[in-house]
Amino acid sequence: MSAKPNTERDLLVFSIWAVLGFGGLAFLLEGFKRNSYLITLLGTAFIVAGFVAHIIVNGLYQQGFRSGETALGIGLFGVLTFTFIAGVFSGGMSMVDYYSGLTLFAVLVVGFIAYLSTRHGLRGAFSRFHVKTSVSGDGSR
Repeated sequence: MSAKPNTERDLLVFSIWAVLGFGGLAFLLEGFKRNSYLITLLGTAFIVAGFVAHIIVNGLYQQGFRSGETALGIGLFGVLTFTFIAGVFSGGMSMVDYYSGLTLFAVLVVGFIAYLSTRHGLRGAFSRFHVKTSVSGDGSR
């Protein structure tokens, strides 16, 4: 495959996340600041739209997520999770903040499972995480 389609794909993915991802983050932060669940839902919708657009671009270029994209996504999910847990333990969160965070994490987890099951099938998605170890026949370890 030539380098041109990869460059176009990379620019499309970057543009999608620059608009939808940062727009979603801005709505999330504004919703937390104003204590508005509807604004945070709008931010979550923008982030989901970014994921859907990224998957469509991957489909158009017949590629999956690159390892760097996967690492960035998992890393950001970890940072968000740590921040949310730290916020819960600090006690400074309102109920709107709490429900907004839970909604975001629920949507991200359901979206991740839906993506894996549609891309690899349910059995294939489970096999991506399940490592079968060899068992010796003599029963010794």
